[in-house]
Amino acid sequence: MTAPTRSSKELFKYSAIPSLSLRENLSGILAARRDQLSFVSHAATRGDIVRLRLGGLPMVLINHPDHFQHVLVDAHANYDKDNFLYRAVQTVFRGGLVSNPGGERWRARRRMMQPSFNRGSIVDLTPGMTELTGELLDRWAGRDDPDAVVDISADIRDLALKIALRSLFGVEASAEVALFERNFLELNTIIGNFFRFPFPPLNRRPRLRALIRDMDGFVDRLVADREADPAERRDLFAALLTMTHPTSGVNLTRQELLGEILSTIVSGYETSSNSMAWVCYRLARHPEVQRRVQEEVDQVLDGRVPTLEDLSELTYTRMVMDETLRLHTPAWQTMRRAIHEDEIGGYRIPEGCGVYLNFLTYHRHPEFWPDPDRFDPERFAPENAAKRPRNVYQPFGSGPRYCIGKYFALTEMQIVIAMLAQNFTVTVPPGQPPVGFAPLVTLHPKGGIQLRLARR
Repeated sequence: MTAPTRSSKELFKYSAIPSLSLRENLSGILAARRDQLSFVSHAATRGDIVRLRLGGLPMVLINHPDHFQHVLVDAHANYDKDNFLYRAVQTVFRGGLVSNPGGERWRARRRMMQPSFNRGSIVDLTPGMTELTGELLDRWAGRDDPDAVVDISADIRDLALKIALRSLFGVEASAEVALFERNFLELNTIIGNFFRFPFPPLNRRPRLRALIRDMDGFVDRLVADREADPAERRDLFAALLTMTHPTSGVNLTRQELLGEILSTIVSGYETSSNSMAWVCYRLARHPEVQRRVQEEVDQVLDGRVPTLEDLSELTYTRMVMDETLRLHTPAWQTMRRAIHEDEIGGYRIPEGCGVYLNFLTYHRHPEFWPDPDRFDPERFAPENAAKRPRNVYQPFGSGPRYCIGKYFALTEMQIVIAMLAQNFTVTVPPGQPPVGFAPLVTLHPKGGIQLRLARR
């Protein structure tokens, strides 16, 4: 792509982008460490495009559907992931699909992995999802103290990881799963803190290196188990084993394979588990919404375990999921780098400029979401959704790099929530304060979500 020719007057448009003041940026370094969401939300009040420093690094925040459409879809070839955020994530995932900067190598991997996430593949995976969900529900039903408070977020995180391992890699969770989850949560916290204050460098943190070694060891044992199994399968693991470099034709190295599998495992359970926990929390906080979900599930399923075909009939349940994803978008931030000079909203974007997209501020834009902090599933009734710009709601991103596991995640979420609603009513324990955000690399409920479960 050739850099566009511009007049000397136009070359100064970058400096004309609304900007936080020097004082705000300097104090913002500390403010972002304490509460990144508040800092970014304040910056978004300055306009739909604004210059700021996040973690001390200069970048441009965009916050309008036209701008998102431009960067993620229309001009996506000019915006890659070779930036600060994804270089940090690459420390863990190496060449994994999620953090791969882009180019032909990324496209080849995406094409190879895509069939494992298509509808035809998901049909075969739903029985495993319902079976594992049923096991969790049975465990909840068999508790010694049925009035005890349950750590919903921890239990659903464990469930989502089991589903990902069985569905995508054909392996059953072992006793090591709990340690893997704890290791990733600690690692997630380290990288999330690093993004807010990038010092010291990640490669100088012995604890981070130890966590990566432990997680690689977990994945390496999964690979060894599959390699020792003579049964032929057509799943994601088999696709990764045969994946080759687009130019050399050579298979992935062991380290590349481990990085890709680790990236997929984490992507396959981390975001969906947080989303399902947030749905449970919203149902508990809004009993009238929970009753409507239960009534719909009872009518559609009549006590049956849900199938993939049933999900299209659970329309209100899906509306609840969409509104929860709007307010609690798990992949809550992303970044792009302008490969060449560009223009967004009439402003010059210099070559190499970092462009920051925050989905929490985007999904609360008051122009498109009246009373944006209010939980209201009716926003996603067909007649209401039709009034908004199509790309104003993007919990899975958009363009060529939209989340490859979108359909898998939505199917899993709807199955788990429907089965939960069939069997239990969730309530907030008396006196429990509202659950806040823990903005790590992904968005977590701060302190987890603890609820009471009553058998229906």
